[in-house]
Amino acid sequence: MTKSDAEWRRELTEDEFQVLRRAGTERPFTGEYWDTKTEGVYACRACGAELFTSGEKFDAHCGWPSFFAPLAEDRVRYIRDESLGMVRVEVRCAACDSHLGHVFSGEGFDTPTDQRYCINSVSLRLRATQA
Repeated sequence: MTKSDAEWRRELTEDEFQVLRRAGTERPFTGEYWDTKTEGVYACRACGAELFTSGEKFDAHCGWPSFFAPLAEDRVRYIRDESLGMVRVEVRCAACDSHLGHVFSGEGFDTPTDQRYCINSVSLRLRATQA
């Protein structure tokens, strides 16, 4: 999916554009989903691609939604990020190349993968499972 900045600006709010298209970060403990327990699928707010599920979401006490794995590896792509004077791994939507957040490994969380996908709430839209 290829769109111009002008097209993205028409479709996204200013905050969404800053995070999704400019790799910004929302402040911790302020996003819509950092502490939600609602069951469902988290989709990319820019294009609607399904990325994560509530089954892989866990409380990492970091202020952002955290997941131990994506819905499937082909849903996300990874980029080496050397900004801020450190090496991190950026996570992007594989469908539209929007910035989602970062993935960290080896932090000692009691999860199946020992990974923490630290994702901005503004990058996601939760599609709740119907009861």
